[in-house]
Amino acid sequence: MGLIVDNFAGGGGASLGIEMAMGRHVDIAINHDPEAIAMHKVNHPLTRHYCEDVWEVDPISVTHGQPVDLAWFSPDCTHHSKARGDKPKNQKIRGLAWVATKWAIQVHPEIIILENVEEFQDWGPVDEDGKLIKELAGETFNAFVEQFRNLDYSVEWKELRACDYGAPTTRKRLFLVAKADKADIRWPEKTHGPGRKYPYHTASEIIDWSIPCKSIFGRKKPLCDNTMRRIHRGVMKFVINNTNPFYTITAIDHNALISPVLIQMGYGDPEERRVLDLHKPLGTITAQGNKFALAAAFLKKDYGAGTGQSVKDPLHTITAKSNHFALVQAFLMKYYGGGGDGQSLRDPLHTITAKDRFALVTVGGEEYGIADIGMRMLQPRELFSGNGFPSDYIIDVKRNDGKWFTKADKIHKCGNAVVPQVAAAVVSANIEEARLNIAV
Repeated sequence: MGLIVDNFAGGGGASLGIEMAMGRHVDIAINHDPEAIAMHKVNHPLTRHYCEDVWEVDPISVTHGQPVDLAWFSPDCTHHSKARGDKPKNQKIRGLAWVATKWAIQVHPEIIILENVEEFQDWGPVDEDGKLIKELAGETFNAFVEQFRNLDYSVEWKELRACDYGAPTTRKRLFLVAKADKADIRWPEKTHGPGRKYPYHTASEIIDWSIPCKSIFGRKKPLCDNTMRRIHRGVMKFVINNTNPFYTITAIDHNALISPVLIQMGYGDPEERRVLDLHKPLGTITAQGNKFALAAAFLKKDYGAGTGQSVKDPLHTITAKSNHFALVQAFLMKYYGGGGDGQSLRDPLHTITAKDRFALVTVGGEEYGIADIGMRMLQPRELFSGNGFPSDYIIDVKRNDGKWFTKADKIHKCGNAVVPQVAAAVVSANIEEARLNIAV
């Protein structure tokens, strides 16, 4: 049995996926980042770790002359990704993928798998300002592929979405598979989604509903306009204009309801589609910081024998707390007034009418009015779950200096991670002795 090597090992997503498929641990993990190695070590204690620059690692020395069955590579994607925008591209970082050909030349693994962003296919020269030369897009990628073929590898690549293989995220990545002796390459069948064996895992499944959402009103530091716009669009789409809200959580007294909305933060244009459906898999989690927030509309019963006030009473309909009134009213009217900038707050009949019904939701035949709206960022454990990691995966880790990982450290490792379910599916499809062991 040959070795399994995980280059650019990160926090351990690819290694976890390989283990799910193979039923055994990864033999060698390499990464230059001490924090990444620290997380990998506690979760993969049987693996031999090298905290070094991948170019400094000698494949022949670390393998001790043993054959390599599988070599996995997930080189830095930031200088290929479109998320970088017009910022200059660093050719040295873009060229990290060439280390895969170094391994192919020196130890000739049976299977090489490389994972990166879909824009990796456009890998080509950049000008003196670090900008892509569009007419040469893909030139370097083609040379990269050709080098494998010259080493007697068959090579194929394909874009895969993690949600199609059992992860609760829509994250899409390019996977390149190279097999020695020009062996046939196989791609995994999609297992999850409409018309398939299993339904998609959704964003609602990874959220810890016991964590409270702080009100968006009356904060010491008000939320920025773009965030408020996204919350507003989400509440309108999934609460107010949805006459039968899904994922509504009943409070203890059964007269209060929480109707949640998921929004994506940190993008310049508030009109972009950054309001997410909890029925669907979570969007892509990045290493640049947490971009996901949970907003919850707190609903109180306004009709029948239940508690609450009638909508004819504008103060109580909008909010039960007086210091919220102006903020709620300004928030709603800024986007729902009939005259662009909204109507005057001094005109309660015009700003708060049963006709607009902006504060009413029907749930199971009962009508509720919005009493408050809360918002919180998703926590690291939720994000790791969203990227397909099991609940017992250790993310509370000490760094080399003895300090515990910060929330930012955890999110960075999560955003950089390979989704385990996709890694498992690709490996299982191409290694005959693989025994896929993925919870559905």
